[in-house]
This record gives sequence, structure tokens and C-alpha cells, in this order.
Amino acid sequence: MLGSLNRCCSSVAPETPKPIKSMNFATLNRSISYNLLRRAFPIRAYCAVYCSSSKRNNLFSRISPVRRADLIIPVLDQWVDEGRKVTSFELQRIVRDLRSRKRFSQALQVSKWMSVRGLCPFKSGDCAVHLDLIGVVHGWKAAECYFNNLTDEQKNDKTYGALFNCYIREGLLDKSLAHFQKMKELGYVYCTLVYNNLMCLYRSTGQLERVSDVLSEMKENGVTPNNFSYRICINCCGERADFSGMEKLLEEMESQPFISVDWITYSMMANVYIKAKFKEKALIFLKKLEDKLHKDAIGYNHLISHYGNLGNKEEMLRLWGVQKVVCKKQINRDYITMLGSLVKLSDLETAETVLKEWESSCHTYDFRVPNILLIGYCQNGLVDKAETMLQGIVKKGKTPIPNSWAIIAAGYLNMDKMEKAFECIKEAIAVRGQNPGWRPKPHLVSSISKWLSDQQDAREVEAFLSSLKTVATGSKHVHDASGSTEASGIGEENENEEILSYEQSK
Repeated sequence: MLGSLNRCCSSVAPETPKPIKSMNFATLNRSISYNLLRRAFPIRAYCAVYCSSSKRNNLFSRISPVRRADLIIPVLDQWVDEGRKVTSFELQRIVRDLRSRKRFSQALQVSKWMSVRGLCPFKSGDCAVHLDLIGVVHGWKAAECYFNNLTDEQKNDKTYGALFNCYIREGLLDKSLAHFQKMKELGYVYCTLVYNNLMCLYRSTGQLERVSDVLSEMKENGVTPNNFSYRICINCCGERADFSGMEKLLEEMESQPFISVDWITYSMMANVYIKAKFKEKALIFLKKLEDKLHKDAIGYNHLISHYGNLGNKEEMLRLWGVQKVVCKKQINRDYITMLGSLVKLSDLETAETVLKEWESSCHTYDFRVPNILLIGYCQNGLVDKAETMLQGIVKKGKTPIPNSWAIIAAGYLNMDKMEKAFECIKEAIAVRGQNPGWRPKPHLVSSISKWLSDQQDAREVEAFLSSLKTVATGSKHVHDASGSTEASGIGEENENEEILSYEQSK
């Protein structure tokens, strides 16, 4: 099996790994929504605390710190060479945890070792997970090749479903539908997940009207819809501005004895109405959302952001106070949400107060938090104040991440203060070690390069371009909005998108 996998993967060029986007308001909503998605569609994580090398008494604590995928198998081999036991259950949990953390290459190596060493049974479920990981890491062609080399016994509902998911993740409409038909003929279309994936396919390819047809077919075939089934249908109705259809679906969902409607669904409904500028309707669902929150901090984040999108500062502040009482402890994500919403409303004075509150309680200085206020200053033309604030933090012994300086550089660029923008981008490049994945915006780099050329300072141009050699810009695989001056909290445009795309990417 390993030989066939290697042949499949060697014939397909591996996908260029996507760089981790640095925290800014263009990506803030994704970061926050990821935690929301963990609640919406839970993946049981294998929790282990990082230990010193002398105290690593479980396998996960050895694997977790390893970032290079090619070093995973040697760690597993060493574990066995020390006479330690491994079980299917433990390896499955490690793979599940690595997947939940989006460490797909490492998860694939653990799965590969599990299948090759033969120390534990490699069952059909393990085979399906392995196939899915191949699809994520090496692409659908490698996954298809792996599937074709499986035995007839291994080609079952689980592996067929995994390949179906790979096709859908790549947006391959014809292949997905042909594969779905084959699964029907084999009697493998009997579970909710398969129909949910088909709904995702139609949605991602813009065939929104087909999504409700799938729900109908699902019910006709005796397959029970779940929360996700209804959520994707509700969201598609919202995208088509079919508000009556959306509400009918919600009524049906609320009437189902096997479904417990939580705050996430009401958050989606509110988000649709906020985008459509139906404030009164949005407020109805925000009230229902709040009634379902209990002690859920992520729910409070979304509720605060929704009120921010409505421009209702009073409700934002009220909920912030309630959250601090109910949830006891606030983490960086909570402050990021609140600051983002305040900055969106240009309430910089209150944002300054919230930031001071965070600084007085934080144990680790995470620059993603003050960066929000830097963006707020730049949005309002207070770029000098932003630079003074950052210099004050530096004087306290803190080393900024490159985004902090890039935000200010973009602010000066917008004001056509090119010399100041140049100085700030040089500061950003100087601290790039704080975030090796950071990339300056190509527009920022090209504007500064042109300005330097216009100054006819060949030495400065050469030095600047030389400093950029270690920082890739302009690649189609690179997107970084570190210089963005957008601030939107969780963001009404992306919240529902993130929820609905998650099950496809698992």
C-alpha cells in the first residue's frame, strides 16, 4: 500500500503550502470564526500538555512540537525502539488532533506510519481518513490514485465517502456527481454527511437553488437532516434574498424533536438580515441569540460584533460587561472582537480604555491586540499617533511583529508621506523574525520602490530590494493584508461562509 501511495504522490506535484495569514482585520473574522466552528461541528481533540524532553511520557507530547512532517516517522520509530507500546486508539486521536489544528502533513505521516508498521489494525475508517489527508496534502489526483489501488474490501462506504469529499473540496462538479451516482448504485448514500457534502458542492458552484432540492431528496430517502443541513439551506436562501424561505426552514428546524437550535443558527439569521439592512428583523434574532448564550464566550464575541455592525455601541458595551461577569476570564480573542467593533465605530477613546484593561491583565504581549488600535488611528488619519504608540510599546521592551510597523507604513503611504512609509517598512522587515510567515503587501513594496527610484538613490533602492530577498512578495500563493486599514470585528461578510465551509475542509 505504501508503494502505491508513493507512486500516486510522486506523479502529482504537491500543492504549495498556503502561508498562515497574519492577524489583521482582513483575516480577523476567520480566526475568530474558526473557534466558533469548533463549537458548531466539534472535533474531539486529544489534549496533551507540552512537557520538557525528560518528562515526555506520552506519544502526543513528543509529536506535538515537531513541525517538519518528515521528522514525524523517526519520532514514532524511536518511541517503539524504546520498548513503548502504541495503540490504534492513541494514534487515531493524535491524527484527529493534528487535523483539527490543520497540521495535515504531520497527520498524514502518522497515518502512513500506522498503515505501514502493522503494529495496530488499520481499519476502513483509518483508510478513509488516510485518503482524505492525501487529498488535502497532495491533491485529488493522488487521493484518486490511492483509492484505485485499494482492495475491493477496502472500497466501502467510508472510503467512497472520503473520495467524494476530496472531489467536493476541489469543486469538481462532474466528478463529484458521477461519484455520487456510483455511491447511490452501491447503496452508500444513506448518511447525512454525504447529502451535506452534496449541498456544499452546489453552493460552492453557485447552484443555490439545488441545495433545497437535496434537502427534499434527503428527507424522501429517510435520511435525517442535522443542524448543518438546515444551516446551509438557510444561508443559501439568505444569499438568494429568499427571506420567507429562510424563515420557513428555521420554523421547520425549530419544530424537529431531534434538533436543538443553538445560538449559531440565530447568529446566521441575524447576519443575513444585517447584510440586507433589515435592522428590526436582525434585532429579533439577536435577542434569540443572546437567550441561548449561557456562558459561551465565542457567542458573546459574535453578538458584540453584530451590534457593532448595526452601529449600536450601547448594546456592545452592555454585552461586554455581561460577558466579563458571566465568562469570568477574557482572552485575547475577546479583546480583539471588542476593540475591532469599537474601531469600526471610530470610538477610539473607549478602545484606548479597553486596550489599557487588556495590558493590565495580559500574561503574554500579543501584538495582534494593540494592532487593532493602530489600525483605528490610521483609519482616522492619526498615523503619527499610531507610530508614537508603537514606539512607546517598544521602549517598554516589547518587540513588535512586522504587521505592527506595516500597518503604520500603509497609513503613511495613504497620506503620501513616502519617507515615513519607507522608514516604517524597514522596521517591519527588521523584525520579520517575529513572524517568519509575514509578507508585505506587494502594493506597499512597489510604491516604496518607485518612490526610491524617483529619488534617484540607487544605493537605497539596492539595499531595500536586497532586504526583501528573504521576504517573498507578489506570489499568487501569498496574500497578506498586514498594511490594511480595514477594521470590522468578526465581519458580516464572512461569518456564515466560515461556518458552512468547515465541514468540507475537515
